[in-house]
Amino acid sequence: MSTTSLPTTTAVPSGSPPGRSRALLGLSLSYFAVLLDTTVLAVAEPDLAASLGSSTAGLQWVVSAYSVAFGAVLLSAGTVADRFGAHRLFRVGAAAFGAASLLCALAPGVWVLVAARALLGVAAAVSVPAGMALLGVLYPVPAERARAVSVWAAVSGAAMVCGPVLGGALVGWFGWRSVFWLNVPLTVLVLVLTASSAVRAPGRPGRVDWWSQAGLVVALALLTDALIAAGSDGGWHVGVSGAGAVLAGGWFARRERAGELRRGLLAAAGVRAALVAGAAVNFAVLGVLFVLPLVFGRSWGWSAALAGAAFLPMTVSPACVPLLLTGRLVARVGPWRPVAAGLVLLAAGCAGAGAALGRGAPYGVLAVALGAVGLGVALSLPALVAGVVGAAPAGTAGSASGLLNAARQVGASLGVAVAGALVGGAAGGAAPGRAGSAGALLVAAAVCAVAVLPVLRLVGRVPRTPS
Repeated sequence: MSTTSLPTTTAVPSGSPPGRSRALLGLSLSYFAVLLDTTVLAVAEPDLAASLGSSTAGLQWVVSAYSVAFGAVLLSAGTVADRFGAHRLFRVGAAAFGAASLLCALAPGVWVLVAARALLGVAAAVSVPAGMALLGVLYPVPAERARAVSVWAAVSGAAMVCGPVLGGALVGWFGWRSVFWLNVPLTVLVLVLTASSAVRAPGRPGRVDWWSQAGLVVALALLTDALIAAGSDGGWHVGVSGAGAVLAGGWFARRERAGELRRGLLAAAGVRAALVAGAAVNFAVLGVLFVLPLVFGRSWGWSAALAGAAFLPMTVSPACVPLLLTGRLVARVGPWRPVAAGLVLLAAGCAGAGAALGRGAPYGVLAVALGAVGLGVALSLPALVAGVVGAAPAGTAGSASGLLNAARQVGASLGVAVAGALVGGAAGGAAPGRAGSAGALLVAAAVCAVAVLPVLRLVGRVPRTPS
């Protein structure tokens, strides 16, 4: 399976420059909404648990269902967009994103919300690679396309900032359902902005391996279920889900041997290191975003708005540093040094946050650790994109980028599952244990510390320039 890379067509789009700019805004807003929903629900956990009577396992699934579906379906979504036309898939995905958000807002119980969140993840996975393909159609000139992609990608930093802060404000004022109501008018605006005749990308013949895709979805879902069960049910539940994950993962690997695996994409050392690093970054970030809202809300008694504002030291850097510093560093020293530095900062920040929670330190100490986490994200993620594209064999840059995004979402799902298992019994109104919360953050630190090792072997290498 492969994902869509930017088309190399030289056809001039039929829309005027203002029309293209409007479409670019629509594509960017769609990406903003997709990324926002990765983090916006974090500070809603206490309110959601009180409203729906959810256990910690239920909260984990509410957060993870989106990442599991997003990461798994993303691998095939580019191929589907190529087959049926990127403009059709983008509009279907955007409309489905709004409809699934409406289902989330109206969910009467936690497991209905989990199912709706999974649908939301599928819709996100459909729209992202299709939107990226449409950028290549709207901006066929390489220099213009590079600027457009920069605008499109810059919204990830804005979504990182807005997620906890905006989520905290909405939950504090209107409750957790307002987080999903926000997506409905945003989706309508996206569809209006991208209704231009310039937003067209014809499909081409191709084959989608639906069985392979199904195997990956089942494998990731069962693996996440096993990790969540390890912190609650335990026993046979963990064994059954774990065994099922192994079988489904084996099925997926067997069918994939004739695809990218045999063509050497994963044989490239830089690609493997980037996938590990990307998964580690999201493992740490989503682990932090799962644990700390429970601590702020239940142990410290903070409101949702105050808990969201408490993440500002972590979220400001990803909005500012990539544009001001990371791009220049990558151009000067290559991608791997910034990636390694980012992972070291992430490990130090998570370790510092864990130590602060374990010792009962004041928020000021925790804020410094969160600042290190945010700076680590700001240095590592943009550089990872450059690194994986540069390390990919010729003609596979799009597939490598898709794999990186999928690996990040898998890391996010595992981060939430492991953090929830260590936090343990913080369900309903119970406060999470100090030792469990600190332990979850220390595990995230260890994961980042291990992930930096293969990256260090690449420091000094100059990536090839992709065609």
